Amino acid sequence: MSGAVKSRLQHEAGAALLMVVGVGLVLVLMVATAMTFSVSGHVKSVSDENWNAAMAAAYAGIEDYESRIADDSAYVRFGDATAAFSTGSTLTLPTGSAVNPAFGSGAAGAWGGIIGSTATFRYEIDNTQYATNGVVRIRSTGRAGTQTRSVVANLEQKGFIDYLYFTDYEIMDPALTGVDVATCVKYSWAGRPAPSGSFNCGEVAFGNSDVIDGPTHSNDTLRVCDAIFKSRVSTGFNPATGDRYKKQRSDGSSCGGQNFLAGSPVYSPVVAMPATNSVMKREVRSDLSTDVPHPGCLYTGPTSIVLNSSGSMTVRSPWTKKTNVAGDPATSGTTPAACGVPGTGSGGLGSALGATVPVLEANLVYVQNVPTVTTDPNYWAALTQPSTFTASTCTTGNGLGFPMAGEYVASISTSFGCRNGDVFTKGNLKGTMTVASENFLYVTGDIRYVNAATDMLGLVGQNAVWIWNPVAASGGGSYSNLLSNDRHIDAALLSVAHTVQVQNSNVAGGQGDLTLNGALAQKFRGSVGTSSGVGYSKDYHYDDRFLYTAPPKFLSPVATTYGVGLLVEVRSAFLATGVAAP
Repeated sequence: MSGAVKSRLQHEAGAALLMVVGVGLVLVLMVATAMTFSVSGHVKSVSDENWNAAMAAAYAGIEDYESRIADDSAYVRFGDATAAFSTGSTLTLPTGSAVNPAFGSGAAGAWGGIIGSTATFRYEIDNTQYATNGVVRIRSTGRAGTQTRSVVANLEQKGFIDYLYFTDYEIMDPALTGVDVATCVKYSWAGRPAPSGSFNCGEVAFGNSDVIDGPTHSNDTLRVCDAIFKSRVSTGFNPATGDRYKKQRSDGSSCGGQNFLAGSPVYSPVVAMPATNSVMKREVRSDLSTDVPHPGCLYTGPTSIVLNSSGSMTVRSPWTKKTNVAGDPATSGTTPAACGVPGTGSGGLGSALGATVPVLEANLVYVQNVPTVTTDPNYWAALTQPSTFTASTCTTGNGLGFPMAGEYVASISTSFGCRNGDVFTKGNLKGTMTVASENFLYVTGDIRYVNAATDMLGLVGQNAVWIWNPVAASGGGSYSNLLSNDRHIDAALLSVAHTVQVQNSNVAGGQGDLTLNGALAQKFRGSVGTSSGVGYSKDYHYDDRFLYTAPPKFLSPVATTYGVGLLVEVRSAFLATGVAAP
């Protein structure tokens, strides 16, 4: 091979090498670029996945806490009091086997886990509104990888006042009708005998004068004839027939004209009534400083409470000795000035004019029967009575003017027992308060809010809540009204073991309209009037505030449930390291 050719080939070989190297570099760059985009896309995908998982974990924290307070309503006392979100709250951290890792804080603090996931959560509690309206605020933070997200929720108790009208059994109170309890006190869908001939368990139907302007629920099967329901209606039902309600009158005869303006009734599970309201009595104990930092007032025996528009209340309670107690059963007591001074002295609870004190703002009054246990600080021996009573006082009434002169009462001892924990109340409320009785609760006149936007009242009777409607008997089964007027009540009414009912609703003449602005809950249906125009006609309107709040320390169902009333995402409270976000 000549030197010229060899030189040319060597030159071409060098050029080819350069081309191979150049192409290789291009390929390497292309692969590197592709890898960069792939890794970048993977990182973004992981980041998006963690972002979504963090929110799901925050929601899981809400659900975790919600289940804990549903199982134990007293769980609202737990939390980290030093958390920024918990300012003003009364909280302690659970200990021992009850330790909850979700209360952790800081870099060294724990997080709650989620089964089947690496995401975690922790939460902070604000219970400052719980005592007054049953609302617990929670800020829950979810963590997934390096991502954290926080949400704030208001958890609200769900109970009787979610409804304008709530009834456990759609029959009249057996204590009033005398029907056989074993036969009749069961739901229609669970086998209660239907009305037939002369047999009737005391079914009550909604009639053509009834207007219910608010959500309605019955654990039983409703009977409806011509009544107007302006809001949602839910009811227990007959699994065999699927009936949500019956087009029947109280005697079982057929009827029509049902008016469900918000749609036909729907099925809803039973909301269980508590057996007693005795749990409310703990709110007047002075020895529970953690759970009851501000005790309400305890009164003993028949007690009159007149609400004054100035923001005060006038209380007459002759049997009361101590207005706060300690122990269960009570073994000692005190007399805080906010509850009035016991005794018959001027301005005393046992005096003729009673004691005038400020309304117990955001608190509770409980009226108990006169104790028969000698160690109770409000004990009275069997043959003793307040010094202002005469020998005949308790044989003719209860010492507070009930029954009134000329009033017909079948039995003084059962209607106006001298030692019963009965409340007699009326007037104009300025403030927020709940009044509960161990026996009857009587509404003796109109009850109105001074400010319908801010005032709120709960009235809870262990036994019947009576709309006082006195009549006089003139012989031969003839009766006449002693009071003839419409009645207006602003309140949430609850009878735990019996009924909310108008006294003498089936005798004498018409009384006009019974206007209720609030809520009504009862174990048995109470009679307000008759189809012939005797008694009152219903004019019931729901207080929409009860959808998100409740009268202070109001009674809850046996199984308290909580619903989320507000849920919003907020700036994350923690970094993924656990330290507070800047």
